[in-house]
Amino acid sequence: MWQVLRSELHPQGLEIVTVALDTGGVEAARPWIERAQPEHPALIDQAHRMDEWFGVVNVPSGIWIDEEGLIVRPPEPAYPRRPSFLDREIPAGASPQTVALTTEVKKLRVEADKYVSALRDWVAHGAASRFALSSDEVLSRSRPRPPAEAAAAAHFELGQHLHRAGRADDAVRQFRDAYRLQPDNWTYKRQAWSLVRAGQTPLEVYGGDWLTDVRKIGAENYYPPLEM
Repeated sequence: MWQVLRSELHPQGLEIVTVALDTGGVEAARPWIERAQPEHPALIDQAHRMDEWFGVVNVPSGIWIDEEGLIVRPPEPAYPRRPSFLDREIPAGASPQTVALTTEVKKLRVEADKYVSALRDWVAHGAASRFALSSDEVLSRSRPRPPAEAAAAAHFELGQHLHRAGRADDAVRQFRDAYRLQPDNWTYKRQAWSLVRAGQTPLEVYGGDWLTDVRKIGAENYYPPLEM
């Protein structure tokens, strides 16, 4: 989806850089990147630096950076077109779990048309676009880093280190702390869930999984509304 948008807007000066957030690194991200066959830079953030540096808490998130290297829009939900999962039909004979997941997924707020229209306007008009924010506006919209979130970042980073060192049980304890301290950081959660041992489930290890946690907040709140 991003490749199609890049093909349209690159001649006007836009470059798209996709970043995969995955502790598994190249081994985990390569199949997805190769399947997309991107012409734009496709990076892998094995250490989740995007989370720490920019306040990314869910994917897909978009950050707009101008020619001077200045952020003109901080992280926000970013879909380049309406995703197919919103229109997916529940197959006959589907398991209760599949029915539940599909039902919740179809409730997600995705404002792809609004996002892409704003992006096109920025590409066409640059700093004069009403969607290009001032530095003060960027700061006001950026996520703060209260002590609990700073501690969550430290626990998450230590959990990744322990996981790579083969200390899975110790890693889980750190991921649990990150989970507890910053419950709205879905990149932390989804990474931890993806690393559970075979035969275990995220619900057993962390007391939550995507379906359980989304139901708690309401699927319509999984992505915040775009402030355009």
